[in-house]
Amino acid sequence: MKNKMIAITGNEAVAYAIKQINPDVMAAYPITPQTALVQKFSEYVADGLVDTEFVTVESEHSAMSACVGAAAAGGRVMTATSANGLALMFEILYVASSNRLPIIMPMVNRALSGPINIHCDHGDSMAARDSSWIQIYSENVQEAYDNTIQAVRIAEHMEVRLPIMVMYDGFITSHGVECVEFLDDDKVAKFVGEYPPRYPLLDIDHPVTYGPLDLYDYYFEHKRQQIEAMRKAKKVVLEIGKEFKKAFGREYKLFEEYQLSDAERAIVVLSSTAGTAKEVVDELRTKGEKVGLLKLRLFRPFPYKEIAQALSHLKAIAILDRSTSFGAFGGPLFTEIRSALLEVDKIPHNVNYIYGLGGRDINQVDIASIYTDLENIIKTGKVEERVKYFGVRE
Repeated sequence: MKNKMIAITGNEAVAYAIKQINPDVMAAYPITPQTALVQKFSEYVADGLVDTEFVTVESEHSAMSACVGAAAAGGRVMTATSANGLALMFEILYVASSNRLPIIMPMVNRALSGPINIHCDHGDSMAARDSSWIQIYSENVQEAYDNTIQAVRIAEHMEVRLPIMVMYDGFITSHGVECVEFLDDDKVAKFVGEYPPRYPLLDIDHPVTYGPLDLYDYYFEHKRQQIEAMRKAKKVVLEIGKEFKKAFGREYKLFEEYQLSDAERAIVVLSSTAGTAKEVVDELRTKGEKVGLLKLRLFRPFPYKEIAQALSHLKAIAILDRSTSFGAFGGPLFTEIRSALLEVDKIPHNVNYIYGLGGRDINQVDIASIYTDLENIIKTGKVEERVKYFGVRE
């Protein structure tokens, strides 16, 4: 029996995934462009289609605080946010991960203020990249839906027990309508399974303490445990991806290699821009040009060894960042990949393109010009400008 195919927005698709997951608690606050997600899920709650306790709060700081309390009590807990909302949660992000609470959070990428901007870039999630949350990026609505379901299993795995963010691009994916293959409710319920609470506060026969003072005598050891859990998450992401394929036919890995195996030039990119870049790769391939693409799915933990191996045969690479890191050598994705390439014998020429801040568009012509730039780098053997601000008015 085929699954049903529905034309739907990204926010509605993710809300439907949360309905199928049926968490014990969801505490959330609406913020553009995530608002429709929370609104749609609140309808499921009001209509009695889920058993979820929906907590309406006065801010995102309160939302994450409520999630921490509910998760510590032993519940399967979810929330959602964007941009400034994520920034307001910042203090509690660290509390959630330090207490090893597997909270699941769809995160709709949006530029941070100021000036005020409601459109897409990745500055919000990149600002939280060292908060010990697993981070997965989605190219389109189908991936946002599928990744949300897999995120439950990844976060709750006994070797991980860390919170997780599932990113998708604001307005581009959150409000864009695409055809999505929905899975059967009972099959999703079977895939995510029952939540196995660990050290819940409500287990009065085995009392525990959350939020203790932890000074130099044990703090370092606890951080080391988080580091190890994050390291193990990479293996778990692959395992859950294989299980998802076995159950539903779609496999997800750490990243996607598109026409990459015999390529000489390639672009590395996150999220929705990968879809545009694939069209350009296909067009250039018809002209005999050896171009490819690496679309990163898992950003934290960063799969540096696997990425270095996948890119090691190339002659030139363009790393596209839809965010900047003020005062750094380049964008976050660029600095990670450039560092990873130190693991290979011969480092390909590499250049960073910071693009699309505040939702500025990038189209097929733009991406084709980047492949042309890479061709010139190969011919001359020189990178004239290591970090470029693509599409900005001078």
